[in-house]
Formats: sequence, C-alpha cells, structure tokens
Amino acid sequence: MPNKFFFTRLQYESGDWDTDQRMPSNLLNSLVEYTTLEVDTQENIITLASEDIFKSPFCYISGHKLVQFTQKEKENFKRYVENGGFVFADDCNHDIDGLFAKSFERQMEEIFGPDSLKKIPNDHEIYKVFFEFEDGPPTTSQELNGWGDDLVHEYLKAIEINGRIGVLYSNKDYGCEWDYDFRNKRWYKTDNTRFGVNIIMYALTS
Repeated sequence: MPNKFFFTRLQYESGDWDTDQRMPSNLLNSLVEYTTLEVDTQENIITLASEDIFKSPFCYISGHKLVQFTQKEKENFKRYVENGGFVFADDCNHDIDGLFAKSFERQMEEIFGPDSLKKIPNDHEIYKVFFEFEDGPPTTSQELNGWGDDLVHEYLKAIEINGRIGVLYSNKDYGCEWDYDFRNKRWYKTDNTRFGVNIIMYALTS
C-alpha cells in the first residue's frame, strides 16, 4: 500500500472544499487504464492543517467560495510545496473574477509573495510529459457553457519552486469537466481526463 499512488483532496476550514465528488475516482481509473502506476483507487481526504499532508505525493484543492486559510493551513501549505509537494488548485467557478479565484490568489500572495503565481508557457513539460497537448491546456465544456461569456482561459498559472511546479492553478474548471462516472467514458470521442493524467505524472516524475 505505501508504494501505491493515492489521490489527496485537501479539506480547508473556509469555503466549500468538497466539490466535484466523482472526479477523483474517474481520474484514478484513467491512471489505471493508461499507466503502469500502482494506484489506490480510493480518494483520500486530508485536512490542510494536518501533518498527514506531508505523506501525500499529490494534492487537489478546489471550491466556489471564499478561501481564507488559517495560520496553520498557511504554514502547512507553504512547507508542503517548498519541500517538493505538488498541489493542483482548480476554480470551480471558471471565472477570473470569481470569489474562489480572487481569494485563492490572495492566499498565494500572502504565502509565497506577490507575483508568485505566473503564467506557464503552452509548451511547458506538463503538456507533453505523458500525452501531447500541442496547444497547451485543453478547453473545457465548462468554459464554452452557452451562457454568453464563452470565456476560454488560454493558459494555466503556477508557482515554481527551484524550476519545478509546486502549485498548478487553473480557472478552467477541470474538476467539473471530469466529474462523471468513469463508466461513461465510452461515450466520449476523446477521454477528457487525459490532461489529468499528465498533471499527476508531472507531479510524480518532475
């Protein structure tokens, strides 16, 4: 069991951390299908203030609402990332001006300093580490939602530590995009969780 990859969702005291509840099992199924990783197919939920975070190779954090970390949560987040951990943060609002986006970015500034979140180029290693995404981050149906905005975010942001991504930040709402029962993948022309496989493989190999 210790050698198996396990997916960790971070629970934080503010906001709504428990979004897109079927996404982890779907993404874990893709790791089983496409890679040779030994995978624990059960999602782990760990509180950000807990020392258990330091046992996790990969963490996911999401929500729609205000993010206001406690002092302990800030300390753990910083120590985890600076010691080689990887956090994928995904905004469920897919909105650059939404409450989650603004407050999460503010938390990153407080923890890592102003301008720590930077755009990553669309030819970054994360787009070719397993599957090839020539145009950078794939667009989600959440962005092309028919509500009249059709706002497509053409890049992702990241905080890099010693040349390696420690926090990958998305406004594209991949969590909702991948939030379906994995048995329904057969209806998809192209499995849209493949970029999630890239994110995890980058976290484990870079």
